[in-house]
Amino acid sequence: MTSTGGLSRRRVAASGSNNDDADDAWGLNGGGSSSHSSNPSISSTPIPGSTSHAGTAFQGGSKIAYDPRDLEREDEDIRQGGKAPKLTIMEEVLLLGLKDKQGYLSFWNDNISYALRGCILIELALRRRIALVKDPNRRQLPISERILEVIDERGTGETLLDEALKMMKGQEAAGEKMAVNSWIDLLSGETWNVMKIGFQLKQVRERLAKGLVDKGVLRTEKRNFLLFDMATHPIADMRTKETIISRLVTLLTFTTTAVPPAALGKDGTQARATRSVCLAIAAYAASVLDNAFGRLTYEEREAAFQRCDDILAEFACWPFGSNSAGNGSSSRKRDAARIGMGSSSTGSREAVLGLIQEVKKEMNGDEDLGFELIAGVLEVLSKLDSLL
Repeated sequence: MTSTGGLSRRRVAASGSNNDDADDAWGLNGGGSSSHSSNPSISSTPIPGSTSHAGTAFQGGSKIAYDPRDLEREDEDIRQGGKAPKLTIMEEVLLLGLKDKQGYLSFWNDNISYALRGCILIELALRRRIALVKDPNRRQLPISERILEVIDERGTGETLLDEALKMMKGQEAAGEKMAVNSWIDLLSGETWNVMKIGFQLKQVRERLAKGLVDKGVLRTEKRNFLLFDMATHPIADMRTKETIISRLVTLLTFTTTAVPPAALGKDGTQARATRSVCLAIAAYAASVLDNAFGRLTYEEREAAFQRCDDILAEFACWPFGSNSAGNGSSSRKRDAARIGMGSSSTGSREAVLGLIQEVKKEMNGDEDLGFELIAGVLEVLSKLDSLL
């Protein structure tokens, strides 16, 4: 019987089975006619250089059909060293700053907007979309003033990241490449050049919040603030925020050289150690890190901030850990008399060294231009007023 829709029965070569029923499968036929002859183009031997997949039902695989885009994502995950996490670093920082029930950020927080723009560059670098220009002369400049370039213009699936990536690519097409600190300033609108004011990413916090609503982490409500109504985004999935807080607290309190898995992201996540380090520093720069320390005592809170200072000192430089030869203290540390601690404890020092080793394992050699860019962003964030 001929099918008018182009779907017909096709007999294929048997794979070691004598059961005729196992040799039949549905196939697409352009002419719509039925054929019971074996098709020599179908073979169980993979073509050299082709991407392997689970196969079809009659070949004993688990898939009947597959989307080539799934294979592209799998290949990208391999290149990046793991899968991209559900939440970006920007979203995690925003989530830490949001009031759980009220659903809005503190009105007195002036640092979070600038820190979020830095996180955009970090996220693009971790996803291998941007890196520093490979120029030996770059070492003569501070890491935050080194020039960056787009190395992969494919979209990431995150609107803000793709928008920033498109602007960077467009600027390169116009014949101008800019430094790390310049891009953070432009994305934040911190520029006196009226010709470049269009590079500012607007409504970043609101757009991130709406993205978290789409991911089921937040919900949208309306609150009245005397003279006006404002959309707020209370926490809908508290477990997600609790996981972030637990990861940060573990990262800033463990005292061994071996980094505990609870201090890192989910196993299999791309660059999970680097992400945890960047999250802690970005949250510190955005003045939302203390929101994660609600269950700690005063001494534990100050020790955690001290640890974050130590991490910042070792990762806001290139190569990572180049400050290890010193006493481990940072010029940006809070007054030692105020915190009553002085220099880092032995356990804290071992923990920071363990983190450095974990991050270096995720790098593509010692001259990883993407991670060097991240160091430049962290240096910019270290100069925010909240850390001075």
